[in-house]
Amino acid sequence: MEYGVNEQGYYGDFGGAYIPEMLYPNVEELRQQYLNIINDEGFKAEFDDLLKNYVGRPSPLYHAKRYSEKYGANIFFKREDLNHTGSHKINNALGQILLAKRLGKKRIIAETGAGQHGVATATVCALMGIECVVYMGEVDMVRQAPNVARMKMLGARVVPATSGSKTLKDATNEALRDWIGNPVDTHYIIGSVVGPYPYPDMVARFQSIISEETKKQLLEQTGTELPQYVLACVGGGSNAMGMFYHFIDDESVKLVAVEAAGKGVNSGESAATTALGKEGVLHGSRTILMQTEDGQVVEPYSISAGLDYPGIGPQHAHLFKTNRGQYVSITDDEALQAGLLCCQLEGIIPAIETAHALAQLEKMTFEPNDNVVICISGRGDKDLDNYINYFGY
Repeated sequence: MEYGVNEQGYYGDFGGAYIPEMLYPNVEELRQQYLNIINDEGFKAEFDDLLKNYVGRPSPLYHAKRYSEKYGANIFFKREDLNHTGSHKINNALGQILLAKRLGKKRIIAETGAGQHGVATATVCALMGIECVVYMGEVDMVRQAPNVARMKMLGARVVPATSGSKTLKDATNEALRDWIGNPVDTHYIIGSVVGPYPYPDMVARFQSIISEETKKQLLEQTGTELPQYVLACVGGGSNAMGMFYHFIDDESVKLVAVEAAGKGVNSGESAATTALGKEGVLHGSRTILMQTEDGQVVEPYSISAGLDYPGIGPQHAHLFKTNRGQYVSITDDEALQAGLLCCQLEGIIPAIETAHALAQLEKMTFEPNDNVVICISGRGDKDLDNYINYFGY
């Protein structure tokens, strides 16, 4: 698969493991063992059982009839918002906690932006009785307060990141620092398809259940397993990678990845990485990231805490550079309006992250028989304050 990872951990020009020497043993242990562990029959049986009976998979593929009428195509919602904990994040958190147990780890750390990955990690740590520490930017802790409360109720310790923009990239920096200090007993559950190899590949594999189910469900509902378009929002890009995974090799399927334009791509307050970024190294891998002339990371901005990240995963960088995926961006205003439309047309309150993908439909034209799948990556409960403030409810 030319879009897959090679033995050095690269997707084309992107990927690898750019890590301090202190982390080398941890990352090397993972690299040597992750495939053997996740392909083991016992692992797969336990993972599948939990996905079914704990998470509630398969998540439905819902034919959104009012959306279909409005946009003139068959619009399907892949309902990751219906998973336990309210988003796709639980798929990867469960996979990684089972992996960590088999590696004999006694302590889990994680970073989180919107808080959904933090909640998912705290959830699986509670399930397995393992200590959990979550790093979260101080700014994000304020704008995603309900998720902070959830993590604490689930027994996690939430540590504020107080440097830089006090958002996701700073939380990631803090988590990496912790891991360097606690290399032997701690596993770092990275929440997206970012970081040093093997993380991007491992997280993508755990999230690939999304597209695996979608193909079967589409076949049942339409008679064909390949849609014309697949859409997903992208911060680091794990829901998108999961949604794209089993379609990447079918060039007939158009992959549309929607980034956050914030207040406008050229406003200086944006997280539209592919539009603004250049190649470089961020959080352990070579990818595309927003940076200054002298290589300093530019602070991203999005109303959506989950898309507020200055880079994208290396596989996304490769899909972008090879033109296999179309990478576009949507502003805060467009996303909020699209979120409200989804509430009022389909009775589904989407996360603001997800609303970015929904907003892209406004900019597309379809043939009447096109099948279009959108990953509804998360529930909007955590974003009610943002919606309320914007619409004045």
